[in-house]
Amino acid sequence: MSKHDDLAPPLAPPSAPVAYKKAEFLDSDDARPLRILAEYLDPLRAFRRQNIHETIVFQGSARLRPDGPMGRYYTEARELARLVTVWSKSLSSGSHRYIVCSGGAGGIMEAANRGASEAGGRTIGLNIGLPHEQRPNPYVTRELSFEFHYFFMRKLWFAHLARAVVVFPGGFGTLDELMEMLTLEQTQKLGRRIMIVLYGSTYWKEIINFDALVRHGMISPEDLSLLQWADDPPSALRLLQAGLAADADGQSPAFASSRTSHDGG
Repeated sequence: MSKHDDLAPPLAPPSAPVAYKKAEFLDSDDARPLRILAEYLDPLRAFRRQNIHETIVFQGSARLRPDGPMGRYYTEARELARLVTVWSKSLSSGSHRYIVCSGGAGGIMEAANRGASEAGGRTIGLNIGLPHEQRPNPYVTRELSFEFHYFFMRKLWFAHLARAVVVFPGGFGTLDELMEMLTLEQTQKLGRRIMIVLYGSTYWKEIINFDALVRHGMISPEDLSLLQWADDPPSALRLLQAGLAADADGQSPAFASSRTSHDGG
């Protein structure tokens, strides 16, 4: 008998976790496609569970406060979101239901979620992680609060379910979101129309000279019809009601389909 015959067999290495449970892997550059996909699939699952098909998106500055120099816009965003939610809840069960959606943080976003919540409605917050910490506001419905790392995935969810966008005064982020929506509408890249309402005509006409874009041939005169203007909550509500009623017979899929040159629609 060999002197080694009585030695115990070597211990088997511990079982490694499956790849999708490895935190180090999921945080790596190699797993970036999985993280991007997760920011699509997680909201998709939640919206299906909550039976949400259509939103009215409120965009605007996170810096606006009700007691600040432009505080009226916070107050009016809050009131418009309340009016929109009351109106939506009054629609018959077979009609379209419009859920107020915002970027989930402070300022105009908080005002929108707050107004919708005060009207007893569900309300969505699509928050984004930023170098300076941006926390979700407390008025977002818990099941409809999302945190994004990728700006483009967050903007995808703004556009996917939107039937209308109300854009209050804002800075770089608001301008970015406004131009994204205008481009999607101009190029007809979504399967259904999105109303775009600029709230605060004095502010917006000072910030962007749309007529100059036409004059210089950068956009067509008919592109100006993509925009509507409002300066008080009742007027904005009437615009939304009229515009959405005109398209009320259209199909309301869970998610707007993309237009391609292959399918023509």
